[in-house]
Amino acid sequence: MTRLRKRMIDDMTVRGLAENTIRLYLYSVSGLAHHYNRSPEEISAQEVQAYLLHLHEERGLTWQSCNCARQGIRFLYRITLGRPDPHFYVPGAKTPSVLPEILNHDELVRLFTVTRNVKHLAVLMTAYAAGLRASEICHLQVTDIDSGRMCLRVDQGKGNKDRYVPLSQRLLVQLRDYWRHQRPASWLFPSRYGDRPMSRHGAGHIFHRAKEKAGITKSGGIHTLRHCYATGLLEAGVELPVIQRRLGHRSIRSTMRYLHLAHEKTSATPSPLDLLEFPQAVRA
Repeated sequence: MTRLRKRMIDDMTVRGLAENTIRLYLYSVSGLAHHYNRSPEEISAQEVQAYLLHLHEERGLTWQSCNCARQGIRFLYRITLGRPDPHFYVPGAKTPSVLPEILNHDELVRLFTVTRNVKHLAVLMTAYAAGLRASEICHLQVTDIDSGRMCLRVDQGKGNKDRYVPLSQRLLVQLRDYWRHQRPASWLFPSRYGDRPMSRHGAGHIFHRAKEKAGITKSGGIHTLRHCYATGLLEAGVELPVIQRRLGHRSIRSTMRYLHLAHEKTSATPSPLDLLEFPQAVRA
């Protein structure tokens, strides 16, 4: 590991950046160094701008990928190297926002029904019943389950924030069945080695296998169950600020996207047009 790489890792760690963000930022800086075959300390801001144009125009990377590279390189220059704040331009506009596909009631039932492995079923039910991110599921510990208060503690979720979410009675039954079978010691869902938590890739693999067995062709990974959780709460009449706290969103704008996914199940009126009362037409 080079001295500069270690300095950047230390700078990101002390600022509480997520593991995935650290990995992406390091990958962006490594790509820049490899492109010019020089240390990033020797690369000018003008050369960085040319590199970003290269990513977009020659390699065909999306706006999101180019912007991620820009953020990682900008962190290196501004924080680690202590240079004046660089403003790199990323070509191209943001791609249109695409709403995720939500599993319906029958698909969710099939997903859980076809999953026979008790641990895999507990993972999937936890994702849906508590609306957790994959990283949050993997880092749950046995002591995070509080059956007395019927809540589940999420330790240091995204943004390094702790939170509590309600514990479903049906999920508690499933977790107890799982514990009786496998007796996890520390991590609720350990890896095959036991002393480490399950990886996000492992959790995602469980979901994709179950989705394939259930004959579900909709796109999306295990994060789909978090979307289903939020949408289900909205359709049940739970208010947005409550859902925001349960999901651990910093801004309610992140939660409001689910307004586009939820359908009002309690109303028999598909359109406000049906609420209008027209006077009876006069017949000739």
